[in-house]
Amino acid sequence: MQGNGQRIRWRRGRVTATGRSWRDAVELTVEVPGDGAVRSLAHPSLVGVPEVGDEVLLNTTAWAQRLGTGGYALVVAVPDRLPPDPSGPGHLVKARYTPMQVSVQGVDEQDTEHHAAIAEAEDLGGMPVVVADLHSALPAALIGVFATDPDLKVAYVMTDGGALVAGFSRTLHTLAPSLTGVVTVGQAFGGDLEAVTLHTGLLAARHVLGADVAVVTQGPGNLGTGTPWGFSGVAAGEACNAVSVLGGEPIGALRISDADPRPRHRGVSHHSLTAFGRVALAGVTLVAPRGLGSELGQQVEEDLAGQPERNRVVWVDVDGLDEALQLSPVTLSTMGRGWPEERAYFLAAAAAGRYAALRVPLPD
Repeated sequence: MQGNGQRIRWRRGRVTATGRSWRDAVELTVEVPGDGAVRSLAHPSLVGVPEVGDEVLLNTTAWAQRLGTGGYALVVAVPDRLPPDPSGPGHLVKARYTPMQVSVQGVDEQDTEHHAAIAEAEDLGGMPVVVADLHSALPAALIGVFATDPDLKVAYVMTDGGALVAGFSRTLHTLAPSLTGVVTVGQAFGGDLEAVTLHTGLLAARHVLGADVAVVTQGPGNLGTGTPWGFSGVAAGEACNAVSVLGGEPIGALRISDADPRPRHRGVSHHSLTAFGRVALAGVTLVAPRGLGSELGQQVEEDLAGQPERNRVVWVDVDGLDEALQLSPVTLSTMGRGWPEERAYFLAAAAAGRYAALRVPLPD
């Protein structure tokens, strides 16, 4: 049993410089006694906007561990200049019972303009939904959709397996003009719409945002333990179940790599094989991209040979997708590797997006 030991590395420091800002985030340099200049991040909607010279209270837990995506010190408060009290509507509390819990207005909440639509919505009407376990698949999936049909409306549904704050994602900030909206579900918050569950988030994507296609991934970051079941991406299989229950079409974006040094992630990652093959009990269409090369293509084919009968494997032509990925408006990067080093990974996500575009139901 874990005792009551401290779980947060607290520090005080003084802001010496401000850096990039996007959506609901601003980078800072904070001078911290004993640590020196610390790369920090503030979410203005939570703590206000720190200025040079402000003393700030920091959570340096992830920074001290030198984590990749989460390797910032996070501003918890500007004690001498607290922001005004919230004045907006909403009774949904997210990041519940943590010191940074927030109140937001849910699309599914009573007495809101969309409550009736969500309450009456029965299904997704066959809407194709691309499901991936990593946030880094989102831009490539979008590229695949728009390279196939640029007129489609695509919504992003962000789950709470990684970052909880949508504003943390620079990818979302850049992709905003291409998306019909962002829905944050579960404990995640900061989207254009908030929803209590993935189910109501999907219904909101379809019936409030009017999306033709939705993409579901966790927020930036990924928690993995090197064990068969101990990774946050296992929720991708649960997302497929939600899509199926609601009458949508779940489409799995496979995590494929020939660059990852870890054997469990080469070919088709064990994350994809577990989430889609063992958790997605209602079945999912798994999209494999053509054009991987004979050796990797053969390995992918072998890796997918053991899928249960409920899962259909389709191979999708990738004509034009390499060129489209090269023109990505955001830097393509996954696990510290980019394009074209991880070509297979991004091509697989783009192929899933292409397949989804081709599966949009024709209007009645």
